[in-house]
Amino acid sequence: MEFGTTTGRPRRCGWLDIVALKYCCQINGFSSLNLTKLDALTGLKEIKLGISYCTEDGKILESFPANLDLLEQTKVKYEVLPGWEEDIALVRDYNDLPETARLYVERIEELGGIPVHYIGVGPGRDCWS
Repeated sequence: MEFGTTTGRPRRCGWLDIVALKYCCQINGFSSLNLTKLDALTGLKEIKLGISYCTEDGKILESFPANLDLLEQTKVKYEVLPGWEEDIALVRDYNDLPETARLYVERIEELGGIPVHYIGVGPGRDCWS
């Protein structure tokens, strides 16, 4: 569970939707990604990535649906990755991340088809590459 920096209230963490990410990158022409708040996932035993959508009858959708009624009826298929326990809030070098955190970043790059150039951890706004 993550807690708000200012309010201290607990926040829910949702899973990264790769289908929506790919669509967003496609329509905006992104050449790289900034992955922020990676430390919010610390302590989770497993981390999920939403890798595809399927309809109620089991048909896999090849891309992000333009029809909102169809989108509302889809189910997300998740890929489960192992989490990490190590506190990464002070990490400033990619190689100092736990192996499972690096695998998470690399899987995002692989599935999204776009590199992660900057990673941010902790409550600050600074990122490192």
